[in-house]
Amino acid sequence: IETLDEVRPLTFIYGTGRLLPVFESNINSLDNGDNFRFALKSEMAYGERREDMIVNVPVAVFETDGKINEDICQVGNEVPMTDTDGNPLNGIINEITDTYVKMDFNNPMAGLDLFFSGKIIEVRDATFDEISGTNHSCSSCGSNSDQGCGGSCN
Repeated sequence: IETLDEVRPLTFIYGTGRLLPVFESNINSLDNGDNFRFALKSEMAYGERREDMIVNVPVAVFETDGKINEDICQVGNEVPMTDTDGNPLNGIINEITDTYVKMDFNNPMAGLDLFFSGKIIEVRDATFDEISGTNHSCSSCGSNSDQGCGGSCN
């Protein structure tokens, strides 16, 4: 699904919750130059697809001055939304009717077994600027706590 290399590597600060906790634990003891290969079953990655994450949103949410915003509201579009607690999440529009827009808020990788292989290019301490620029959010669960997602992303 995604290929990275030494020209365009994945760079991250370990332990901030920006990657799957199980991914981080699989590379925890690796050093510069070490290769890795491992698989994660869906339940250890983004979890199974959940029917309760597919919801009907009132079509009025997508209206401006009584008309549907067709630039945003199209089947297949991924739309940033917020839940009732104000947490950000993305949903994919599956269907549009006169009264509702059916949206899937499952992570696109939910229900999939994942396979990773690669090479550690560099391991080093993070700089102060890198640490202070980290937003401590979890891309897979949307958590914004100082602790990241604490290993509970599903």
